[in-house]
Amino acid sequence: MRKFGLNCPIRKPNPYRRMLKALQTNCFAENLLNREFSLHGPRYVLLTDITYLFYDKNRQKAFLSVVKDAFTKEILAYKLSLSLEIDFVLETITMLISNHGAELHTDALLHSDQGSHYSSYKFIQLIKDKELRQSMSRRGNCWDNAPQESFFGHMKDEIRIEACVSFEELISKIDDYMDYYNTDRFQWQLAKLSPAEYYKYSLTGDYPQDHQ
Repeated sequence: MRKFGLNCPIRKPNPYRRMLKALQTNCFAENLLNREFSLHGPRYVLLTDITYLFYDKNRQKAFLSVVKDAFTKEILAYKLSLSLEIDFVLETITMLISNHGAELHTDALLHSDQGSHYSSYKFIQLIKDKELRQSMSRRGNCWDNAPQESFFGHMKDEIRIEACVSFEELISKIDDYMDYYNTDRFQWQLAKLSPAEYYKYSLTGDYPQDHQ
């Protein structure tokens, strides 16, 4: 090969694949949710997932971790990261407890897919420490976490993530959308209220006068 100027290009190992493999365990929780997304009231069923965000004309990649209240559809916690390492997923749960811990039902259920982050020892221990019950979708069944998948789809349709030229601009864009989604994006399924308004309405029964 050297004589004839030949070489054999070998792809470098994918660092994300190696990292996720290191996280992977066989600690999968049962599907306790069984798609009962809005049956039990607010702050009872919490959905979580990760999505990829391609920005800077699709040349850069970031990751978004989210926790959503399945009943009110409100985004309770989210975290952006440039890395798929587990820290940003753990920070999302810490943020959830810090901002909404007092509101959570005593039997609150945190539902995810069987991804390596959610089956890792660190995540499982954190959920136990926060006294949350863990539930997981069946393998390869996206319908078991459909409302979370739907949120990501709507978000990507409604904002131009690819136009952001820096990670800081992406963070600002996501912050603005989350605020808009929670407080100003009215939904027919929520009695034509925003998720934040519907949460208050579900607790008090008082419909906002400016919507009457």
